[in-house]
Amino acid sequence: MSAASPKTAVLLLAHGSPDKVEEIPEFLRYVTGGRPMPEAIVAEVQHRYRLIGHSPLTEITLRQVSGLAEALRLSVYTGMRNWRPFISDTVRRMVGDGVERAVAICLAPQNSRTSVGLYRRALEGESGSTPFQTDFVESWHDQPLLIRAFAERLKAGWTRACEEAGQRVPVILTAHSVPQRTIADGDPYQQQAQETAALVAMESGFLAVDDWRFAFQSQGMSGGPWLGPTVEETIAEFQRKGHKGVFLQPIGFVCDHVEVLYDIDIAFRKFAADRGMSLWRAESLNDSPLFIAALAEVARSRLVKPLPPQRVVQIKV
Repeated sequence: MSAASPKTAVLLLAHGSPDKVEEIPEFLRYVTGGRPMPEAIVAEVQHRYRLIGHSPLTEITLRQVSGLAEALRLSVYTGMRNWRPFISDTVRRMVGDGVERAVAICLAPQNSRTSVGLYRRALEGESGSTPFQTDFVESWHDQPLLIRAFAERLKAGWTRACEEAGQRVPVILTAHSVPQRTIADGDPYQQQAQETAALVAMESGFLAVDDWRFAFQSQGMSGGPWLGPTVEETIAEFQRKGHKGVFLQPIGFVCDHVEVLYDIDIAFRKFAADRGMSLWRAESLNDSPLFIAALAEVARSRLVKPLPPQRVVQIKV
């Protein structure tokens, strides 16, 4: 962007994913903030990673970085909260590169303190600030091009599923669950996830009210009640109505990783098959042109606005 300073950049923040099964115990310690996890849970996560072979989250994120940098003609960086490249390491790299201003976008469109809030904390550290001026995007769950990108994937996959099934297939739009106590504390995540789903269904142009449901997936393995309804409950609901198949699209995730490649492609597909049902899934957004365009619009909307004065901190590089 010609109006932007050469020392302006965009920072994409993501969850992170280990490269090898052997790295999962260390990875989970980052996820839990150092708290030990029961050995049974660590073993189960390792089992899931072995079944999918590899989580492509990091390489997909790097492709998103490359596509966004080309679209904006700006430097784009990425930092992961729970794995390499860590957010703190990326911030040091940005300082070393002379970045003075950054737009930070979480690759989780819906805002929750359990995701976006933790990314922000990792970015700002104990000081509560950054070594350059930062415009932090809290959420972009209703960004029009994001909704179009999801709807594009939905239409393509659903059309093929209906052709294979020989009839209209009901749709479940999903987002990652969070503990119920999170929402009880005023977190906007549930409302934003449901709003994204409704906008995607409307944008699709072919889903009637009875054609789709929203459900939460990937509930935690411990720690009290999590948000529902679950995908399993929703599949069972469609089975009771006589459907022989179901189509899933996660609207809370923007790329392939274990919650898609295992939870949907393996666990939910088996759950459906055990009930005599077929299951199809929409292709993830990954680095689709529309998704990159959505990220670019989010960044541009912030780059054209002057930043208010803010405290910055100095760090050693």
